[in-house]
Amino acid sequence: MKSELGGIKNWIASGVTAAAFALSLPAAASDLTVLTSGAYKQVVAAMAPQFEASSGNKIILQNDTAGGIARRIEGGAAFDVVIMTPDLIAQQVAAQKVSAASVVNLARVGIGAMVLAGAPLPDISTVARFKQAVLNARSIAYIDPAAGGSSGIYMAQLFRQWGIADDIAPKTVKVQGGYVADHLLNNEATLGFQQISEILAVKGVTLIGPLPAEIQNFTTYTAAISAASKQAVAAQALLRLLASPETARVLQEKGMEAIKP
Repeated sequence: MKSELGGIKNWIASGVTAAAFALSLPAAASDLTVLTSGAYKQVVAAMAPQFEASSGNKIILQNDTAGGIARRIEGGAAFDVVIMTPDLIAQQVAAQKVSAASVVNLARVGIGAMVLAGAPLPDISTVARFKQAVLNARSIAYIDPAAGGSSGIYMAQLFRQWGIADDIAPKTVKVQGGYVADHLLNNEATLGFQQISEILAVKGVTLIGPLPAEIQNFTTYTAAISAASKQAVAAQALLRLLASPETARVLQEKGMEAIKP
């Protein structure tokens, strides 16, 4: 009988030890789905190796226009972290799709103008000269506002305010998404507009410069964690990294500015 009791005690002890060991192990690594709008994709891609090496989690990066991401979320797309414009994040907070407590502003970027590498650089140093460069260009390109890209929405609004939208419509290429620079490289347009970070990311085009300060428009990139995420701890760790000095250096290299808390 004593022998049997001793065996049971040993079995229980070994079970407790195994359970304690299991609890001491780190959580199993898993995928972290990140939805990000245009310009910020490069930043997440640059920081992903560091995050994956330190956390063991793998980032699944999905990119679209800000409007496209909002439509995905409204359609029920699963995600852990979303990065897009503050107004669209606010809508997701109101819809209880993301955690209000997790919202953080990460970066901002202005709009720039570009031409093919080697092409003459038009003078865009003042508002009047920028407007003239638009009128003089053989063809222009920017993100289609209907696609939900913030730079395209702003440029279309600016041209309407100037009263030149109808005049330049026949020579305007509205890009559905991705890099506007690609449409200069295939000779669809001679002058393009997009966030500066998106211009610097493409070889074969030259950044003329930012829009004049009086008409510059900054896009702010704001992040939040899905209210339904099962990887909230990992998602919080990613947001801490994206708000860190290491990421600030990457932002500067890519033509963006970090936003201090």
